[in-house]
Amino acid sequence: MNPVISVDHLKAYYITRAYGVERTVRAVEDISLAIRQNEIYGLAGESGCGKSTLLKVLLGQVEPPLTVLDGSVTYHLGDETIDALHIPKSQLSNIRWKEVAYVPQGSMHVLNPVRRIRDSFRDYVMAHSPRSREETDALVLEYINRLGLPARVLGAYPHQLSGGMRQRVTIALATILRPRLAFADEPTTALDVVVQKGVIQLLREVQAMEKNTMVVVTHDMGVHANLADRIGILYAGTLVEEAPTREIFKAPRHPYTQYLIKSLPALDDKSERVSIPGRPPALDNPPSGCRFHPRCPYVMDICKTTIPRLEAVAPSHRVACFLETGNPSNATQPLQEPAADLRSQ
Repeated sequence: MNPVISVDHLKAYYITRAYGVERTVRAVEDISLAIRQNEIYGLAGESGCGKSTLLKVLLGQVEPPLTVLDGSVTYHLGDETIDALHIPKSQLSNIRWKEVAYVPQGSMHVLNPVRRIRDSFRDYVMAHSPRSREETDALVLEYINRLGLPARVLGAYPHQLSGGMRQRVTIALATILRPRLAFADEPTTALDVVVQKGVIQLLREVQAMEKNTMVVVTHDMGVHANLADRIGILYAGTLVEEAPTREIFKAPRHPYTQYLIKSLPALDDKSERVSIPGRPPALDNPPSGCRFHPRCPYVMDICKTTIPRLEAVAPSHRVACFLETGNPSNATQPLQEPAADLRSQ
């Protein structure tokens, strides 16, 4: 299937200069991936692993101190191919929201607190797709009805709605012009489990109804399990594993992914959860070789000096780990025994 987004060897750093000192945070390091048409692609990983930074770059929202040092991000929108990193601002404004939409984190920061929801929809639709007020109101009412949202929300102010309803309104607002690409950054953050389910269902319904491509960023693996078709696992700015969601949860290959899966609670399972030892590295001074090696129970000498390539180990399944892709001839046996044998669990 043809990709809608192609990312090739993307490298993006935060570079700051203050008092004569330059500091570089290597937030996105040599990432390549392809996001397909009509799928929900999830980006997962711990806080600080580079998920939101990667999303910014995919959106073309690159502003200092964020700097793209290498690589490309390409949109394939029908017969049109667009370089998202070098597109002129005039052309970017033409495709933003109509072709590429964004559901940001925190609905209260999106909706104008002194305007009714109806007015926010009017402002948004008429700014990006000029039409009369009557046509706009009819479009808005039809769309929220299709999504199962009550018409009464249009007359409310944001503070009069629950957090879950505000998030649903934000999703409807971002997708009302039927964009081919939709990006969502932590769409279920700060919502309880019941409300999360409703938001997940709404995202699924929007994607199924519009047949668009959606990229969802969240650290919650449970959300990915219920929403994403494929998942990319990020660690310390690098893509360490990518596979269909069912495959990721059934047979995770990378030790970091195994830890993420084993940390999830399970019904009727009262055993102790396995946590990841240590802490994520500082990205202004990441470890050499595999960035996960200081925390990995299977670390080998080669892991400390050589960066593993992301390679296919099964159809649609890529892993960056010498345990799975084969070790060079100078690889050694593990330097320490695993604290918990994750691979057999």
